[in-house]
Formats: sequence, structure tokens, C-alpha cells
Amino acid sequence: MIEIAPSILSADFAFLGEAIRSVGGETSWIHVDVMDGHFVPNLTIGAPVVASIRKHSDSFLDCHLMITDPWDYFADFARAGANSVSFHFEVGRTLELVEMAHGLGMKAGMAVNPDASFDDYAKYVPEVDMLLIMSVFPGFAGQSFMEGVLEPLSRARKMIDESRCGTILQIDGGISTDTIRLACRAGAEVFVAGSAVFGSADPADAVRRLRSAAESALEERS
Repeated sequence: MIEIAPSILSADFAFLGEAIRSVGGETSWIHVDVMDGHFVPNLTIGAPVVASIRKHSDSFLDCHLMITDPWDYFADFARAGANSVSFHFEVGRTLELVEMAHGLGMKAGMAVNPDASFDDYAKYVPEVDMLLIMSVFPGFAGQSFMEGVLEPLSRARKMIDESRCGTILQIDGGISTDTIRLACRAGAEVFVAGSAVFGSADPADAVRRLRSAAESALEERS
């Protein structure tokens, strides 16, 4: 599977519906970055915006919760129409959060920061629906891709393939037509792209170009 998940963090919030519709013909995913100003040094949106998006979109709403206490908000995101919630490994209570997300009818993702040790979170990889490896430190859009994450990305790919657990491997941060090739060769299959999509004059074409670059790299990997 190759999927591009445009991040609305880089969209113009005054025209958010138009931005989402502009990529609707090229991808079925939308990535929603939720920041609380505590876990990361930025403050963004919450469940009410997800609910508004859901009224006008059938996309898979992939909500990345960069917040200190995600367990307090899962129910809100479920009611809002989120399809998945990714919490950070760094906040703890991993298995409890997986069970909670599933109980609310959502897929459970585990996000890890670039400096996280693979050995520390590896045991949880088969337990989650999606592993989100951050290739920047979360908080702000437009950062540069950190190539140091390619090694844990490759290790995660090997573990997922060998265990046949079906965990989706996602990467987020600094994704461009160049870096997406590196990430795909290392094993990623879902690519969060914000600036590369909504910073483009033609977001739909940007998604097409990213997908083409990833599919080319996937052929090389095969």
C-alpha cells in the first residue's frame, strides 16, 4: 500500500473545506495534527474541527494527537468521526490506549519521536494498527527530514513483515519528492505531507507527484 496523507496543518484554515476537496480525488486520507501547547510547543485544533470536516468529507481522518493526556480526548474524537487516533509512545499507557481506541471504534496508532529508541517501543509494534515514525520533532510544519529515522524505519518494516502483524508503517515530517523515496525504500507505506502538498499551487498535482515518487521507490525496493 502506498498512501499520501495530506496534513491540514499546512492548509489555509480560512479555506479548509476547499483545501480538503482539492486533494479528494487523489487520496482517501486526511491527516489532522492536534497539538496542546504542552506535549509540543504549539497549539492547533481539536475534535470540533474534525467534526466539521466529517460533515463534508468521506476521507479517512487520521488524527495525530500530540498531547499530554490523549486518554481524556479519545471519546471526543470518536464522536467527531475520527477513523484513527495516533498517540505518542512517550506519554505511556500504550496498551491501555490501544484498547481504548478500539473500544471506541477507531484504529490505534503509536507515534514515536525521532530520538526514540526502537528497542524501547518495538514490543508494541504488533499491538497497534499503525506505527507513526516522526522524521522531525513534532510541533511545527516545514521542518527538514531527519535521515536518522531511516534505520528504525527499516527495523520496523522487517519486524512487521516477519511477524505478519499487518501494522501500517507511516512517516511524518519533511516529506518531499526526494525524501519520500528514501522513506519508501526503508519501508514506509503511508506518508504524511503538509507543506509539500498545501504549499503547492496545485495540491492535487503535488499528491500525484509524491505518489509517483513513492511508487517508483517501491519498485526498486521490490
